Amino acid sequence: MLSYIKRKLSESDSGVNSVATVTSSCGGNSGSGSGTGGSGSGTAGSSSSSGGGSISGRSHNADELVRKTSQMSMDDEAIAFGEDALLQELGYRNATDLQETIYDLLRGIRDPEKPCTLEDLNVIYEDGIFVLPPTRSNVSVVRIEFNPTVPHCSLATLIGLCIRVKVERGLPHNIKLDIFIKKGAHQTEEEINKQINDKERIAAAMENPNLRNLVENCIKDEE
Repeated sequence: MLSYIKRKLSESDSGVNSVATVTSSCGGNSGSGSGTGGSGSGTAGSSSSSGGGSISGRSHNADELVRKTSQMSMDDEAIAFGEDALLQELGYRNATDLQETIYDLLRGIRDPEKPCTLEDLNVIYEDGIFVLPPTRSNVSVVRIEFNPTVPHCSLATLIGLCIRVKVERGLPHNIKLDIFIKKGAHQTEEEINKQINDKERIAAAMENPNLRNLVENCIKDEE
């Protein structure tokens, strides 16, 4: 009996040791699992780090784009759009440049009667030159306003003709030119405006030898 009891106690101790071993083994597995979890966390950390790298990369690209855009805006040569692009194709920096070019052409036109230029008499003035939006066919449009010296000036039509011929000859490109007397500056301004903007009347006037000579004398450059 005593030997039976000893054998049972021995088996019981062995079972406890077995359970302890299993428990220890399970604990180890848990540790391993935790390690795997740690590894998983590490992977997640790595993934998070990778995502951060991507965001950082995009942020860098955005910063680079802003830098380049800012640099472009600081360049001496501006990006041209629309009307300015057309003017630059014609050789002008902008509308003001074309306005000044036309004024330089007109300022030296001589008055048909007086020994003065139209600039001297304030018949032509820079503020009376307007660069308008181009036509649908991309032709530049310029309006020129002039101020006769007196409301009944009999040479207003001739002056308007001189302005037209001088500009059309002086510019190396096609232009739509509208010439008008300053509002309220002449008694028959509407009729004169029609005459100096009518292509057929202009052509007929320039076929008249006497009138053509008058125009040529007024617009010729000083030697």
